[in-house]
Amino acid sequence: MCKSLLTVKQLSSFLHLHPNTIYKWKDQGKIPWFDINGQVRFEKAGIEKFIEKNKRKHTDFSQLLPRLDISLEKYDKLMLKGESALSKKLKRWNYGFGAVYIRKTKQGKERWYIDYRDENGKRVQKVVKNAQQREDTLIELQTKVAQCFAKEHPHIAKTEKIRFPKFVEMYLENYAKVNKRSWKDDFYRLRKFIELFGNVQLHEISPFEIEKFKLAKLSDDLSKSTVNRYLAILKRMFNVAIDWGYAKENPVKRVKFYPEKDNLKERILTEKEEDRLLEASSEHLRPILIVALNTGMRRGEILNLKWENIDFQAKEILVENTKSGRPRTIDINSHLLNKLVKLKNEAQDSQNVFLNPKTGKPYKKLQTSFNGARRRAGIKNLRFHDLRHTFASRLVERGVDLIRVKELLGHSSVKITERYTHSNQEGRKKAVELLCRESLNKPKILENLLHSCDTDEGAKKSVIVSSLFSVN
Repeated sequence: MCKSLLTVKQLSSFLHLHPNTIYKWKDQGKIPWFDINGQVRFEKAGIEKFIEKNKRKHTDFSQLLPRLDISLEKYDKLMLKGESALSKKLKRWNYGFGAVYIRKTKQGKERWYIDYRDENGKRVQKVVKNAQQREDTLIELQTKVAQCFAKEHPHIAKTEKIRFPKFVEMYLENYAKVNKRSWKDDFYRLRKFIELFGNVQLHEISPFEIEKFKLAKLSDDLSKSTVNRYLAILKRMFNVAIDWGYAKENPVKRVKFYPEKDNLKERILTEKEEDRLLEASSEHLRPILIVALNTGMRRGEILNLKWENIDFQAKEILVENTKSGRPRTIDINSHLLNKLVKLKNEAQDSQNVFLNPKTGKPYKKLQTSFNGARRRAGIKNLRFHDLRHTFASRLVERGVDLIRVKELLGHSSVKITERYTHSNQEGRKKAVELLCRESLNKPKILENLLHSCDTDEGAKKSVIVSSLFSVN
């Protein structure tokens, strides 16, 4: 592709504009563009001429606030209030309609905040997640103030009409692919919504239509938790549509999600099942299962594990690409350390710990090999994720506190970790057995029995001790 051509994403970053504004200008003929094999492209030279021609028209007060389609320095001179507004040491920027500022956390990390008043005149101060610079924070401030203005003056606010499939395309290209590692899930699930809703206008989708979708998915034998995942993606997409000016409300907010407490699967692998599973596993699968059972790492985290993330001296694994986006450190026990050392000695010059010998690339899926091993071992209703569940449950059963288990699993809250606090059936039996009077009196009974035995009957004493303290 010619370097002088820009994509929508590149142009939106270059002009500090939302991608939907670029599409809008393109459709209105305000900005020159080309169709290259069905893809929208912009010539850099033409864009520079466009900017030069419209440099005196950068502020559009018809939409309440000027967007960042000029340099931040010029924007500051135009909008900042106060004599010290352009000070280099400034940590707060007042723009009249609101302010952005920096605040340090207890760990010394700088975070960006916005300060404005909502449609009711109430002051709002909140952190802007994922904001890396002042431009990001300022755009968020403008968006929030514009939303408040639209709520306060609904007769003035206008929402641009767009077809549902078209907005799905925009959402995937300019939001999901940019912000979500799991954007392919959004693609497949939103496609199911298109099949049901058709080519309707985005604003025509009602809670009733979404309820019909829920019923249709349950009829396809999908679980309630899976249907909830569909709804969550649609809800996120409508929130983005509101931010971008294509929707006034989110219909999913008026749709009830299914409760999932009864759907939590508490499948723990017993030690005998573990032995059978490892025995039935192929050579490439066995070390992967050992890592899962001894670290609680997710399947994707294991398959993407690199040697540079393993510190053999400190006996630690650094997990970087996590579900939460926050890296975590997992300690390596002696059993796993021996396995990893052996793998390292057998490895060649690969960066990844686990490679497919047929392709020489990291594994993408394990479903076939895992299901085969599970079937040969005679184990039913076991998922790969249950190995993570087994790891956590065993730690709790052995007395490890929930805070430590939370850190090892990378959970954001102890509430999530609490699902692993259930005991197995044998543990529950032992717990209630402790209430028996016979159990409480066992030390005294033991003392009397030992005194009645000859000193040379050590074996007999051992049997007595074992029988007294075992619970059937």
